[in-house]
Parts: sequence; structure tokens; C-alpha cells
Amino acid sequence: MALLLTAVGWAVGYLADPSFGVAGAVLFAVIGVVLWIYVQTSGHKAVLQISRARRATHEEDQILYNVGHEVAIAAGVPLPTLYVIEDSSPNAFATGLDPRDGIICVTTGLLEKLDRDELQGVVAHEMAHIRNNDIRLMTTLALTVGLIVLVRDLILRGWLRMGGRRGRRGEGNAVLLALAVALLVLAPIFAVLLHLAVSRQREFLADATAVQFTRYPDGLARALEKIASDPDELEAANKATEHMYIVSPFQKLHERSNLFSTHPPIRERIRRLRAMGIERRHESRTVPPVVQEDRSASIDDTP
Repeated sequence: MALLLTAVGWAVGYLADPSFGVAGAVLFAVIGVVLWIYVQTSGHKAVLQISRARRATHEEDQILYNVGHEVAIAAGVPLPTLYVIEDSSPNAFATGLDPRDGIICVTTGLLEKLDRDELQGVVAHEMAHIRNNDIRLMTTLALTVGLIVLVRDLILRGWLRMGGRRGRRGEGNAVLLALAVALLVLAPIFAVLLHLAVSRQREFLADATAVQFTRYPDGLARALEKIASDPDELEAANKATEHMYIVSPFQKLHERSNLFSTHPPIRERIRRLRAMGIERRHESRTVPPVVQEDRSASIDDTP
């Protein structure tokens, strides 16, 4: 993504003037460093402000703290800071800097509409994002994509208004000109597709990791089904934060995922979790043949 941002910088500089291509690349590389620093220090704060989240309290959100402590012990990470969004639509997301400073945010609808096993599955899913360092990765990708799209729109509009005129130092190379325009047009599309592909794969991984924490796939499967089929609209969500939630606020249970979906299909996630549950129940009921042979041998050898 850093290389893509640098390439966009070169394209911006070249369209301004052929001699500014390298300067534009360096400038956008610096912007990338500044963006990285922002993500490291304040990115999560902006997300919480946009979502209008409040700090959870032991008095009002005791069950959330209890479940959080249980899952944190299973995950081997410190208890994340817990936040709550006053919204009747059930959903949750994770953010923060790293596993030592993670944040889990849930809606009041999630606390009210899910039972304890389902809530544990959701918290475990978000805890998995924290332990897998997804929170920093996804925040960085989202901000980078937003920056590339913004720059593309501003530069292309200004360049087209001037009738595609070049700088004072000549027309430059026609091939490089075409390459610069193509980069500005295609880079945002490629960045978005990369961001969404990574996001979908990390959701599958977080589901599987959550099962390792809870040992109960059906709890998370039921939670996903309830969240996706809930009729209430999540007012705090928007396209910038959509990818962070455990279930996309704009994707319902019956809808299929497409190339531009931030999440994999809900039904596929539920199917995989149900399969994990069947496999775990089967393993718990089956005694390995080697163990059976050892047991029979020990009985025969007993005087």
C-alpha cells in the first residue's frame, strides 16, 4: 500500500509538470509516514468519536466486563478497554493500537438481544482481531484508501478543468502521461479491492480464532445470525467504519457478498462455524484407536 501511495504521488507530480514526478513521489512517501504516525497515536480516537461511543462502566455493563475478562484470559492478552454505543442495533468492533492497548466497542442492542454464549462469541471475535493485530492493519488500510481516493478526485478534476494542459516545461512523454492518468484512475480501485480482500480474509481468521478461545462455535454462529437479521439500523455506522464491525451494518443475512463487500457472506461464515461445532462434538465422542489398544493392554497386563 505504501508503494501504491508513492506511485500516486509520482502521477500527481507528473501531471502538474513532468519535472515534478520524483518530487511528488517523495512528498506522498512523507505523507504515508505521517499517516502511519497518526494511526499509531490517534486513529482509534477518531473512530470512537465518529461512533459516539462512551466508556463502559462496571455498574452499567457488568456482564460485558465479566465476559471480557473470561475471553482475555483465554486469549492471553490484557483486558481491552471497553466502550458502548447507545444503539438498539446489535453490533461490535475492535480498534486500538496493539494487543496491549486494544479497545472493544459494542452496542447496547448487542448487550440486550444476545444471550451470554452469543455475547462471548462476539467478544472473542473482536479479541481475535486485537491479538492478530488486525486493528492496526485495517485502520491503516482504510485511511490510505481514503487518502488515495480524495487525491484522485481533486487532481483529476483540476487537470480536466484545465483541458489536460501540461506544465510550462513541455508536453513530456506521451507514454508517461498515459501512465500517470492510468495510475490516478486505477490506483483507488486497486487499493479498495486490496483493502476489501484483506478485510474478508481477516474476518474468517477472527471467527476461527474466536472458536479457539471459547471452544463453542455455535455461540458465535447464533450471534452472527441474530446480528445480520436484526431489523434495527445502526445509526452510528458509515462507509468509513463499515469494515470494522463484526457484521456489516449494510449487509443483511440473505444478501450475497460481492467484489466490493467488506465482509464475507454471513451464511458462509455461519456454515463454517456450524461445521466446526459438528467436528468438535464428533472429536469429543470418539476415542482414538491407539488409546483403546493401550487401555486394553493395560487391563490384560493387570495381575
